[in-house]
Amino acid sequence: MEILKNRKTLQDFVERQKEMGKRIGFAPTMGALHKGHLSLYEAARKENDLVISSIFVNPTQFNNAEDLEKYPRDVERDILILENSGLVDAVYIPQVEDIYPEKTESQHYDYEGLENEMEGKSRPGHFDGVGTVVEELFRQVKPDNAYFGEKDFQQLAIIRKMVEKKQLPVKIIGVSIYRAESGLALSSRNQRLSEERREDSKIIYEILVSVNRWFKLKSIAEIKEKVKEILSTQSGMELEYFMIADENTLKETETVEDSKSYRAFIVVNVDGVRLIDNMHVG
Repeated sequence: MEILKNRKTLQDFVERQKEMGKRIGFAPTMGALHKGHLSLYEAARKENDLVISSIFVNPTQFNNAEDLEKYPRDVERDILILENSGLVDAVYIPQVEDIYPEKTESQHYDYEGLENEMEGKSRPGHFDGVGTVVEELFRQVKPDNAYFGEKDFQQLAIIRKMVEKKQLPVKIIGVSIYRAESGLALSSRNQRLSEERREDSKIIYEILVSVNRWFKLKSIAEIKEKVKEILSTQSGMELEYFMIADENTLKETETVEDSKSYRAFIVVNVDGVRLIDNMHVG
């Protein structure tokens, strides 16, 4: 596996691969890798000649300097995980100046309102940071296909919209949420929970499975009450939000139309660790 530590070495590598006519699959990450990330590379491996990863903790998508500081970083461990997986041909580990050669600041994007829903309500500018780093990585890596997990469903929708607006020549592929045996969605944040609390947190997945079952049987208002009721009995768990939204616009809905697709979104703080999850319903 090639380790590419700056923009120039990446560009030389990509140029050589393109000259050989290789199709490139790419999945950008912020490190703290786990099996959920590896599932992206497994998907990429099936559809491309070459798979590239990147590890870069992007400063412009953090609203809080303390969160940026606390974000887990262990590049040596991440490289070892990628090497042992046998799924990745190269990993790009840029410095800040490789991504932001002048100022470390975001561009502004028009996502047609997607950025104002859910996570965007409490994290102003977050999705401008996401769009900025992903667009720059796409321009440098020049992938044919790029892979993102459905756990961050809003981010996936935002990136699709950015690619459409900027007319970038890359296909965006969403990969199903990778879950532990308990059903808990794998996340870098889970590492901050004790084993016992990770086990307790499977209730989040169990709630989503129940929501999917209730979707045709109860009103959305009734479903929301049930979700609140269940979590109110769980010690150390605080519901930040639960909603059912249109999959295309991400706008919360209180009624169901047969012509639309819907997804349930939930955020729960477990002992101060923020866990997000979602599931298609109906």
